[in-house]
Amino acid sequence: MNKFTVVGLCLLMTLPVAAAGATLQDEALKHWKASKEFTIAVAEMMPADGYDFKPNPEEMSFGELMIHMAVSQGNSFARASETKSPLSKPDPKDKAAVIKLLNDSFDFAIQTLENLKPEQMERMSGKPGGPQSSGREILWSTFTHIAHHRGQAEVYLRVKNIKPPQYRF
Repeated sequence: MNKFTVVGLCLLMTLPVAAAGATLQDEALKHWKASKEFTIAVAEMMPADGYDFKPNPEEMSFGELMIHMAVSQGNSFARASETKSPLSKPDPKDKAAVIKLLNDSFDFAIQTLENLKPEQMERMSGKPGGPQSSGREILWSTFTHIAHHRGQAEVYLRVKNIKPPQYRF
């Protein structure tokens, strides 16, 4: 395929979105809300006594994995919105506290995403001398990061002979 065909196909794929009046931000919100529901369902499937479970010593425990997802999401949204994350880490063995943190993290992400301005989505940030990312790239990377670790958490469930919840999109 030549580059004109690729560009044409990309433009055609945006027509239904433009016709429906949806923006990238609207679509991101829809999927972040679904990700929240699915991630919380995965977290709830693990029994409380399994929150310290590790498939092997090098891995994070299930609780640590859930906290990692929540805190990294909070930090990413704080970075994109130029604010401070309101999240703090609970005891990874405390299922109720970890699930509360996940809820708080997703609520912070969704609220932040609803209020992000176009210039924040385009603003480049990063460590001096290091790679720079736009706000949009930070959020895309975070969504992928959450999906990656949620899949890892599902493997933890399966190792303990627990069937994960049905995928939600």
